[in-house]
Amino acid sequence: MLRALWKLSRGYRLRPWKSPYLRWRMETYWGLDAGEIGFAQFWKFSWEHRADLWRYLRWAERKAG
Repeated sequence: MLRALWKLSRGYRLRPWKSPYLRWRMETYWGLDAGEIGFAQFWKFSWEHRADLWRYLRWAERKAG
């Protein structure tokens, strides 16, 4: 799972709330406009949906092989 997280956060590891990919995923899942996702919204979402995010990372790891 950590390998998938490392790949998905490339270029934004110290500031994941600025990652276009992660913001797009949150917009698709949560419905919030990706341009409005900031530090607080990112971490609130991550905490509230942590089980779903871990499930997604496990799935991404299996797909990456």
